[in-house]
Amino acid sequence: MTDTTVTPAPQRGRKKLFIKTYGCQMNVYDSERMRDVLTPLGYEPSDSPEGADLVILNTCHIREKAAEKVYSELGRLKPLKEEKAASGAPMTVAVAGCVAQAGGPEIQRRAPVVDLVVGPQTYHKLPELIASVHRGRGEALDTEFEVEEKFDALATPDRQIEGYTAFVTVQEGCDKFCTFCVVPYTRGAEWSRPVDQIVAEVRALAAKGVREVTLLGQNVNAFHGQAPSGHEADGTWGLGRLVRHLALIGGIERIRFTTSHPKDMDEELIETFADEAKLMPYFHLPVQSGSDRILRAMNRKHSAEEYLAIIERLRQARPDIAISGDFIVGFPGETEGDFEATMDLVRQVGYAACFSFKYSRRPGTPAASLGAQVDEAVASERLARLQALLGEQQEAFNRSMVGKALPVLFERTGRHDGQISGRSPYLQAVHCDGPESLIGQIAEVEIVSASRNALAGRLTGGKRSAA
Repeated sequence: MTDTTVTPAPQRGRKKLFIKTYGCQMNVYDSERMRDVLTPLGYEPSDSPEGADLVILNTCHIREKAAEKVYSELGRLKPLKEEKAASGAPMTVAVAGCVAQAGGPEIQRRAPVVDLVVGPQTYHKLPELIASVHRGRGEALDTEFEVEEKFDALATPDRQIEGYTAFVTVQEGCDKFCTFCVVPYTRGAEWSRPVDQIVAEVRALAAKGVREVTLLGQNVNAFHGQAPSGHEADGTWGLGRLVRHLALIGGIERIRFTTSHPKDMDEELIETFADEAKLMPYFHLPVQSGSDRILRAMNRKHSAEEYLAIIERLRQARPDIAISGDFIVGFPGETEGDFEATMDLVRQVGYAACFSFKYSRRPGTPAASLGAQVDEAVASERLARLQALLGEQQEAFNRSMVGKALPVLFERTGRHDGQISGRSPYLQAVHCDGPESLIGQIAEVEIVSASRNALAGRLTGGKRSAA
């Protein structure tokens, strides 16, 4: 911290911070980190921008509409900021995240309401940058910084936790350069945190009552972090070994990770699904298309057959595993035959859940300049067909749980008196009647009914310390 840092304000005069998060779980995690590093400056959470002294929009650049929503929000903030300034209560507006990284100068040209633009690798510098804005000096545009310094600065033991689950970033960046994606340009090259740093964070979370951690990364299964103390001769560890190591931490009962790339699957990770009970049997593996021709145009670096082979190996290793994925419909040049190949792949896999989108043209990506852009109406019709099939599969998967006893991590009270809610190993919402004393614990629930979005059950009377 430099000498430009603002001294924390007394409790009575604490400033208010409102963060609006767009996009992925990585952004949710980053928003938590920004809140943590701003606490020493005297900021506490606000429920709305109207009550805030500092508003941060933590942005996503994956789809065009997401970026436009940011500009719409900035337009709504402009009169609010002017009103506050007139009343002698100035408000600072910052844009963070991938939109900031990709188009910082454009943001400040297009939306003068913005005081500060902060890229994903610069969140630990927020105290100094905010102090500079408050003093009316300094550089307001700061989007480049070494990711190592970001993690070093943000891995603090006093992270605020709500609930019994938490996200932990273990890897950032992407070297795959899919032609439709801006992540390699906004998040940078792949980089993994040292194992010791991750272990320290997870231990701190466990001490605060967290029972389930989800390891995050743009390509999380590309993780190759520096081996921990005592294992220096090993060089780096892969994700499978990291998961096994984290499973030894007392209090941690469940481990998940997302998002993965087919090219980074290795046998050690697959074997970890077979051998480590704390690794949940739910795996998110995007494929994007079932057409090899489209996969090549996307620069995915794998074929449909190779993807299906990975799924088969996973199911051999962990027969109860459920698969989720991502699909893009209407990629430039996609024919009806290409789309039918995607539908065929979906039928072969049988997904538990999926995310599916129409292709969104992103400036600066190779796909944006491709010819044969698919007509919007055609893409919409294909997306509707795909989502209908995926919806049928999700409902079928949920119905297959009826009659089974599942370990459920209870996280909160339900919608009516006497009801508690939690998550199954497959991330399904589960509701049942039970005592609030079970919140924060894992208990066995017999599933009695299922809908597309949730399961209902009854407690069997069996508590479990692990899933």
